[in-house]
Amino acid sequence: MKDYLSIIKAPIEPELEQFISLFNDSLTHADGTLEQALNYIRQRAGKRMRPMLILLIAKALGDISEVTHRSAVALELLHTASLVHDDVVDESSERRGQASVNAVYDNKIAVLIGDYILSTALLNVGQTQRIDIVNYLSVLGQTLSNGEILQLTSNGSEEISEQAYYSVIRQKTAALFEACCTMGAMSVGASDDDVKAAANFGQTLGTIFQIRDDIFDYFPSPQIGKPTGNDMLEGKLTLPAIHCVLEANDPAVTALAQRVKAHEATPADIESLVAFTIEHGGITYAEQQMHRLHSDALQYINERVGNPKINQALTAYLDFCIQRNK
Repeated sequence: MKDYLSIIKAPIEPELEQFISLFNDSLTHADGTLEQALNYIRQRAGKRMRPMLILLIAKALGDISEVTHRSAVALELLHTASLVHDDVVDESSERRGQASVNAVYDNKIAVLIGDYILSTALLNVGQTQRIDIVNYLSVLGQTLSNGEILQLTSNGSEEISEQAYYSVIRQKTAALFEACCTMGAMSVGASDDDVKAAANFGQTLGTIFQIRDDIFDYFPSPQIGKPTGNDMLEGKLTLPAIHCVLEANDPAVTALAQRVKAHEATPADIESLVAFTIEHGGITYAEQQMHRLHSDALQYINERVGNPKINQALTAYLDFCIQRNK
């Protein structure tokens, strides 16, 4: 696979190092248990996809500043806190192949750690001294919480629709990517028009990212630490299966999907629905939707990003979202 990450990082390497230093400093505490937990979280840091996106958009539209860095740290901390809390809600013992915080400690400590990280996010966004950015991050926190609630209620409902699927995505993954682009643009004083265009680009990126993530669930891969059918085990129907169930318009298939949503499906049921989805073109359909969105996002890059290095980096970012294998 092409080394997309190196291309993405190239124009922002010094700024990314500064972000990492600030982020790690924010997740440091002298107390024994809290410091151990925060250190565990620091060591599990991922590819820094969201901070890199903030930095790239900021640099495309202006000069990266302390406001940009504090915005990036605050957003990544909010995201980190939401993951800690989500694992408690979902009763997950793993995240990306590693033990979750609630598995290493327990639910009570995990909730409090998530609260501590959230408070640290608020402290960092306050240091921007930009009320518009503070307000934006606060609304984002509400959106993410509502998205999680929406997903839980959607899982338990009988409705099977692409509209419901995209509604959840918009308030979870897409909202985070949209926030990266919005806050990056806001942090450098971009015009309202540039902020709006960047926000739309981020939402498109986030939707692509989530569809790709959902496709992984239909194939076994030790790379992603996620067994086939894991989403269905949690009562989630994602785009490939939703499309095939609706297209089939078969009472037996619909009943099978409803059992999944009601948490009444057996392992054999899940295996059957996964196989049905693959055989009836569900993966192909989801990939087509990603490539349609890819064209929209590429148009933003080509029309709005004049800096050749940033243009190349954002194009690599977009391609990575579609072609990543974990």
